Amino acid sequence: MKTILQINSSLFGEQGQSSKMANDFVDRLQANSEASALIRRDLHAKPLPHLDGQRFAAFTTPAAERDAGQRAMVAESDALINELRDADIIVLGMPLYNLGVPSTFKAYIDHVARAGETFRYTANGPEGLLQDKKVYIFAARGGKYEGTAMDTQTAYLRHILGLMGIKDIEFVYAEGLNMGGDVAEKALADAQELIRQKAA
Repeated sequence: MKTILQINSSLFGEQGQSSKMANDFVDRLQANSEASALIRRDLHAKPLPHLDGQRFAAFTTPAAERDAGQRAMVAESDALINELRDADIIVLGMPLYNLGVPSTFKAYIDHVARAGETFRYTANGPEGLLQDKKVYIFAARGGKYEGTAMDTQTAYLRHILGLMGIKDIEFVYAEGLNMGGDVAEKALADAQELIRQKAA
């Protein structure tokens, strides 16, 4: 049985276009699969705390020296990391906010990108510890940015997931959603076709 981890981060919740694309893909994937388990996280509905000095100190304090509050913080992070470890397929519903990822998703990353857990430092640089994961990213954008210098989101996602050893990544873009009816309709129709193909 394969495990799917789906993470949505649209501030519009289930009504966000990135969420709709990710949900559609996962529904189709499950319908076309012999068996799969699904873990769904909505980072807007249930946001994670942003990284601060207290939380970072909890992550870096040796386990035997953590107090009760630090243990609780680390336990929350460990649970998220274990979801990543267990996942065979990771599906991200990813809107573009101010040319970057949503702050809720950045908070998620700060919980799971932990040295010694999902990557480690070596003499040759960082080495990812999460292997054999397939990632699908459903990116919804109001304008058209793919392939331009303004699309810092795509590079960031490849780099941060790659840091943890996750390199098999596919993007499905729906761009120009705020540029008028015809543009938006074509973008969503093209994305739907790719969703059908990738979920088959």
